[in-house]
Amino acid sequence: MDSLTQVVLGSAVAYATLGSKLGRKSLLIGAAFGTLPDLDVLINFGGDVENFVYHRSFSHSLFIQLLLSPLFAWLLLKMNWAKCITMTRWSAGIFLILSTHSLLDNFTVYGTQLLWPLSTYPFSISSIFIIDPAYTLPLVLSCIALCFARMRPHAQLINTSALVISSLYLIWGFAAKYHINSKIYQALNQKNITFSHFESMPTPLNTLLWRAVAITKQGHYEIYVSVFDEVKNVDIQFYPTENALLTKLNDAKQIVLLKRFTKGLYGVYQQNEQVVISDLRMGVEGNYVFSFVVAEQKDQQLIPGQYQKLSNRLPLDKLKLVFARITDPNIDL
Repeated sequence: MDSLTQVVLGSAVAYATLGSKLGRKSLLIGAAFGTLPDLDVLINFGGDVENFVYHRSFSHSLFIQLLLSPLFAWLLLKMNWAKCITMTRWSAGIFLILSTHSLLDNFTVYGTQLLWPLSTYPFSISSIFIIDPAYTLPLVLSCIALCFARMRPHAQLINTSALVISSLYLIWGFAAKYHINSKIYQALNQKNITFSHFESMPTPLNTLLWRAVAITKQGHYEIYVSVFDEVKNVDIQFYPTENALLTKLNDAKQIVLLKRFTKGLYGVYQQNEQVVISDLRMGVEGNYVFSFVVAEQKDQQLIPGQYQKLSNRLPLDKLKLVFARITDPNIDL
């Protein structure tokens, strides 16, 4: 999730576990530890592909967080203001702040290596977009309210209510995904479309309109469906890709990493003299957020590229269409 969401979630969890002793100081503690796992973006893992794949790995591991929480607690207890809380409670509070960060990231489509180093599998429920105001706003409002002294008698109730509301929204997203997938499977069956890999994900900033990708040997289907759509309104469009180009390349480390991390939900495109792999889960056709140049064509041969990331963002005018499509199945995305 985005940084603001992780900050206010960390503050809310910290206030729930440590607030009775620390008061408003717990909000700052939660914000700091709620941000900590995402500081792995400051690490250069060796290149654009590696930075993409290894983000949300060791820093988001529940095992590493469990091991580090007592160490952070021990360091905090070196300060006088922190000694009003026991080592055990500090350790539990810090672990809850760190682990809820990772578990929330798990609800997005990107992938979170919760079990690193035992497993590098990128877990993802894919039921909420990486930025969703409906989830974040209750937590933001709660944190603001807790900063005012006159709210102190109701502080725990306000904080708990915000956590409950945001958690219910996560449950709604999971239920919506099940409902959406049911419609998509029916639509694909009606068209006799078979696929090898499939994933659905919410479109930006909402959980009412969903996008899905279904992979075949020839390319992939991009699918749009709203929670208000009937099965007949499911929008299915096929796009050819050139995945066979990868057979002409050696199994380079970067290509293997991309195939594994995307769980097979990738497309290969030849753009002028460049061969590009795109993660089909994030973005829309023609504007994928994570695309990498894996080869260049020279003298009728494919030469391994520098694996640099291409800059490719969703146009704002497309975002307007996304919101219009929620209630109007005639909108062409």
